[in-house]
Amino acid sequence: ISLFCNVPIEAVIEEKDVDHSIYEVPLMLQRERCDDLVCRILHLDVPTAKMAHWQEIIRKLIAPQHRVRVGVVGKYIGLQDAYKSVYEAIIHGGIGNDCGVEIVQVDAEEIEKDGAESKLNGLGGICVPGGFGERGIEGKIKAAKFAREHKIPYLGLCLGMQIGTIEFARNVLKLDKAHSTEFDPETPHPVIALLDAQKKVTKKGGTMRLGAQPCQLTVGSQAGKLYGSFVVNERHRHRYEFNNAYREKFEKAGFILSGTSPDGKLVEVIELKDHPFYLASQFHPEFLSKPHQPHPLFKGFIAAAHQHIHHKPL
Repeated sequence: ISLFCNVPIEAVIEEKDVDHSIYEVPLMLQRERCDDLVCRILHLDVPTAKMAHWQEIIRKLIAPQHRVRVGVVGKYIGLQDAYKSVYEAIIHGGIGNDCGVEIVQVDAEEIEKDGAESKLNGLGGICVPGGFGERGIEGKIKAAKFAREHKIPYLGLCLGMQIGTIEFARNVLKLDKAHSTEFDPETPHPVIALLDAQKKVTKKGGTMRLGAQPCQLTVGSQAGKLYGSFVVNERHRHRYEFNNAYREKFEKAGFILSGTSPDGKLVEVIELKDHPFYLASQFHPEFLSKPHQPHPLFKGFIAAAHQHIHHKPL
């Protein structure tokens, strides 16, 4: 390669396929002295990178001290790249707990046909990620109900928060046919509805609530404890929100609105009072997770999932 490509032999980098995870690639490139080569070419006088922390991440991926199975309930399960950020964030949560995670992909439509227990029984935790459209919605609602009733850790993301809200309204508050106006514009109980700013929008392109937005967390809430902070910025991509007309009814029944916009008008995080871990956010925490810095919500979710199965904390 050096001879026929007119490249110095020390600049020929062997980049083999790694055995376990793409996160092994930086260590492989360092072994090939790729970092030294780049620094020399760019005339950068920097010390050799210390990779002990990264090596520990790989160790936790390959030989974790603990293991757990969690389910991701979605409608795009058959598509390889769908929910990729969610899967990676779950793996990061495992790294943060020295816990290997087996992700069980569950088609929401299969739950509609076969019931929740046949698909979800034995899992340490259940995650319902974001999505659009009516297909699979009832299966996701059944998954949230199964998690709530069986005290299984539940993490809802964007639509997953709305699903948890609808399920609670129907089965705890007994609001028959409660729904989101996205899926049923004529619902008698629109517990999820359009943002006020969206109601007169006719051209939908580029009009969602997008990007990083501040969120105020309640002191003493599970979310606040996981973050270790009470003001956070998280990424959003949605049009529909918790309907404030139902706030008092939900809160009286033990449905905790633990995170809101700074003005208190928009519900951002929900929790359940008598549940070991039932937490859902209107935002997308998966987009801020990293292998060396797992997102607090995913780290907490995996810890709760392990405790649910093994009956002891990590």
